[in-house]
Amino acid sequence: MYTNEMLESMKKVEAARKENAALEPRRMTAEEKETLLATYHPDYKKGEFAVLQIGPNKGEKVPTELAALLQANSRVNPAEIDLSSPDYDVDVLIIGGGGAGASAAIEADNNGAKVMIATKLRMGDANTMMAEGGIQAADKPNDSPAIHYLDAFGGGHFAAKPELLYKLVNEAPEAIQWLNNLGVEFDKDKDGTMITTHGGGTSRKRMHAAKDYSGAEIMRTLRDEVLNREIPVVDYTAAIELILDENGHAAGAVLMNMETEEILVARAKTVIIATGGAGRLHYQGFPTSNHYGATADGLILGYRAGAKLLYADTLQYHPTGAAYPEQIFGALVTEKVRSLGAKLINVDGVAFMHPLETRDVAAASIIRECSDRGKGVHTAQGQGVWLDTPMIELKGGEGTIEKRIPAMMRMFAKYDIDIRKEPILVYPTLHYQNGGLDITDDGQTTNIENLFVAGEAVGGIHGRNRLMGNSLLDIIVFGRNAGRNASAKAKDVKVGKLSLEHVSNFAKEMADAGIESDIVSPKLLPDYRRKK
Repeated sequence: MYTNEMLESMKKVEAARKENAALEPRRMTAEEKETLLATYHPDYKKGEFAVLQIGPNKGEKVPTELAALLQANSRVNPAEIDLSSPDYDVDVLIIGGGGAGASAAIEADNNGAKVMIATKLRMGDANTMMAEGGIQAADKPNDSPAIHYLDAFGGGHFAAKPELLYKLVNEAPEAIQWLNNLGVEFDKDKDGTMITTHGGGTSRKRMHAAKDYSGAEIMRTLRDEVLNREIPVVDYTAAIELILDENGHAAGAVLMNMETEEILVARAKTVIIATGGAGRLHYQGFPTSNHYGATADGLILGYRAGAKLLYADTLQYHPTGAAYPEQIFGALVTEKVRSLGAKLINVDGVAFMHPLETRDVAAASIIRECSDRGKGVHTAQGQGVWLDTPMIELKGGEGTIEKRIPAMMRMFAKYDIDIRKEPILVYPTLHYQNGGLDITDDGQTTNIENLFVAGEAVGGIHGRNRLMGNSLLDIIVFGRNAGRNASAKAKDVKVGKLSLEHVSNFAKEMADAGIESDIVSPKLLPDYRRKK
């Protein structure tokens, strides 16, 4: 199964394992990190970005693939959409059925609102399900939200919106208790104390997990709660355009049945965008750890309606995506593997970096090792470095891997790789959309009334880089936040005449700027058909 080069390299890794396990590679200085990122991180590749010619972020750069969708044609012709008799009429319309959408729905329902979720796949088909390592919260005696804030603020290059990050870290302990009370099976000691571990860039052990399928366990619990409450969920139905009223306030969405392409109209007093990330756009040709539906829909819908983006030029490339075998190319290898003791090792068996640097620094280090330094291991898809998983049991004892990261063990076992005995090959994979729609701390967009955003579609919570475990946290904190505030606001909203004038105006803006495109957006689903 392995090439001769791989086998020879594996011998070197095994020979140096005990020495590498005892070694504590130094952390980089701030200056070294900045130089490394500027030279090797994909966010700094000038040729991979385009400057927006129209819209609220005109003059700013975004990835070329995203620019093509932001400056594209709508899927609807406003003249053909009858807004006079909506198919659905609710207080709060939630677009997206992942963790953020579900959290929002539960809190809005608690507030007595008439809620509906529209999701283009099934309820729970989302990046939340793909999250593995855990969720951060400063709830131990040696920790505090203030320390959590400092870790996250520094890890995000001091670019996070302070009021958003403040809310994230301060509401984290209560979010963990909320999930625990709903039934999430967190890892606990015999006395019931939650087990916590380190993550990259954390100064305290504050990662709460459910083995290495934390996201799936959280999504299972939230989905069950939504369904038990009988909150209406319209599956396989995508939002293809936001609806505003005559006052320019969010007032619903045009929906499309993904199977029949039937067009439906949903009227709402408030709207919550919870559409997730953008990994399936495969920026710069990278593989992705993301769910099939992660195509940046919320950013396109919001932008065409006039909502501002923040940090849309920053993406997170998770340092450890599977580089081999090809059947799982790009699949997430959770950071928890490194937090349990595995180190990154090059082709010569050398540990070349501290295992718990922040994700952007770790990704850039791996790219440097494989490119300029020529120390990567070649695969059919490119290159990778070793993540020495047997080191976990060398440090933690036999059985640690099966107990703490069983999903990882099973994923590789399908291809006859026993991660308890063999290291695995990894390379950065497109993982998270750092940027998104700009919101205030109540969850509402900065310039469109009654339009709220939660989850990965938000920009500014994490700055320009996110620490492990803060995404599962933000979908809970800001999902609940949006649900509470959108439902409270809906009580006083009087919806004006429904309008799609902004769609016509955007098309005119494109024409005036000389933008000609044969692309329609949002993309909705990736297209993996072979091109002739």
